[in-house]
Amino acid sequence: MQYRFITIEGNIGAGKTTLALKLAEHLQAKLILEEFADNPFLPKFYAEPEQYAFPLELFFMAERYKQLKEMLGTRDLFSTHTVSDYLFIKSLLFAKMNLKEDEFSLYQKLFDIINPQLAQPDLLIYLHAPVSKLQQNIKKRNRSYEQQIPDSYLANVQDMYSQFIRQHPVRTLLIDTTKMDFLHRPEDFQTLLAALETDYPLGITYL
Repeated sequence: MQYRFITIEGNIGAGKTTLALKLAEHLQAKLILEEFADNPFLPKFYAEPEQYAFPLELFFMAERYKQLKEMLGTRDLFSTHTVSDYLFIKSLLFAKMNLKEDEFSLYQKLFDIINPQLAQPDLLIYLHAPVSKLQQNIKKRNRSYEQQIPDSYLANVQDMYSQFIRQHPVRTLLIDTTKMDFLHRPEDFQTLLAALETDYPLGITYL
C-alpha cells in the first residue's frame, strides 16, 4: 500500500480512535493516538469556555507537536506504516473557532513556526456523522466532561472541518459513518482496506 502515513479525522465522537486502532492493528502500523485526557484544561473549558480556551488550545498544540515530532521522527524497523487519529492542523482550526481575535493572532504565529517541522499525512480519512449520531456516541462512551456539549458546538466543529477539507489540497477519503460500521461489520472494513489500494488525487473522494 502506497499510503505510509494515514491520518483519521472527524468530529467529536465520530469514531476516529476506534478506526485508528483497528487499521493500525491490521497494517501492523505505528499508532499515534491523541492524548486528550492529559489536558487539565479540558473539563474547565467545557464548563467555562471563554476563560479557559486559550490555555486549552496552547496545551493541545504543544502536546500534539511533541508527540508527532517524537513518533514520526523515529523509524520503526518492524513497521512501514503510521496511523494517527488526529491532524496537527486541527490545533489551528479549533483555536480559530474557540479563541478571541487577538488570542488567535498570537496563536497562529506560534503555529506557523512549528507546523512546517512536521511530516504531513499521505492520506486523510475523514469520518462524517450527523450531530445526532455524534451525541449518541458521546453518551455511549460516557466521558463526564463531554456530556454537556451542546449540539451547536458540534455543528460548528462540523462546519469547520467541512470548510477545511474543501479549501485545502489534502488527499481525503470521506466516509459517511451512517452507512459504514467498521467495528461491527467486517465487510465494511474490507471495503475500506480495498479502497486504500487506490491512488487518489488531491481533494475529496467519497467512499
